[in-house]
Amino acid sequence: MGEQLKQLDEKLISFINDQQLYFVGTAGAEGFVNVSPKGMDSFRVISETRVAWLNLTGSGNESASHVQENSRMTVMFCSFDKTPLILRLYGSARVIHERDSEWSEWLGLFPDYEGARQVFLLDIEMVQTSCGFAVPYFEPKGERSTLVRWAEKKGKQGVADFQKKHNLKDLNGRDTGLLKRVLSE
Repeated sequence: MGEQLKQLDEKLISFINDQQLYFVGTAGAEGFVNVSPKGMDSFRVISETRVAWLNLTGSGNESASHVQENSRMTVMFCSFDKTPLILRLYGSARVIHERDSEWSEWLGLFPDYEGARQVFLLDIEMVQTSCGFAVPYFEPKGERSTLVRWAEKKGKQGVADFQKKHNLKDLNGRDTGLLKRVLSE
């Protein structure tokens, strides 16, 4: 049924590349645990032991706050089609902001989305597969373009203003690390 591995193999990398949806789980030392669904063209396999994902501006910014305090992260993929499988990547993450020297290098791996907020790097410590036999079938209808259109309409300054209002603190009142960037604009 399930396996625990030290790294991704070609079959699992191919599975990841076929998925249109993934989930990110993080938690601080105390407070709420966060699980966020992610989509769009925002996930990259860097190597068998490292992945990256692009975080776009949205209503919350929990993952950034959590990772600064506690680097543990889990990324989960589920197959909703013919081959049942659940894939979890467990590891230690770090967040890269626009102010960081390596921002351009990592951001360059992704499409040029207005509203790009952070890139997360996850160093994989364990890969786990499980059967997924109880996961229902779903057929995707396509990507939502709402977030991209919203950010493009707001523009760089409008997105920064939104971040100042909504993304500087997490649900527990902790700093998300955006403060330095958005206040300097």
